[in-house]
Amino acid sequence: MRKSSPIARRMLRNHARYRGRNDLNIVPMLDVMVILTFFLIFTAVFSKTSVLEVNLPGPGVQDSTRPPGFVLEVILRRSGIQVADRNSGVLTTIPAAGSGHDVARLTEYLAELKLRVPQTTEATLLVAEDVDYDTIVQVMDAVRVRQTIAGGKVARETLFPQISLGDAPT
Repeated sequence: MRKSSPIARRMLRNHARYRGRNDLNIVPMLDVMVILTFFLIFTAVFSKTSVLEVNLPGPGVQDSTRPPGFVLEVILRRSGIQVADRNSGVLTTIPAAGSGHDVARLTEYLAELKLRVPQTTEATLLVAEDVDYDTIVQVMDAVRVRQTIAGGKVARETLFPQISLGDAPT
């Protein structure tokens, strides 16, 4: 019998000890999966969702809930802005200048109009296809609220906060 070195004997002993251990240890993987599952469930529960409720009438149904009255329409075209009542027609036209639309004049006119019809909070903004996005946002802000500076403070007056968007008639 041949004597082997201590290192060779240690290697043989270690190999014999681990022989037959080819099983897979899935406990750490299960721990990670449980933690991920709880994390995903709790983050999904606490995420904020906003729902916009829209009630549309069926086809061919006439809206009989609202008596005919003042219905504000602001028609935005590249050539200018028209303020109209859906039932009576155009109230005023604000032509566009070389620098763009006169949003300040629109705000002042809508503030005067709000004094005549204080119960109205709805407005429809009808936009032509060739109007840029920045102009649409400026006009929406002008229809929604009037900002004035009084005594170094900004005062906000709510005009027509409920705005609906649509396509301008041709």
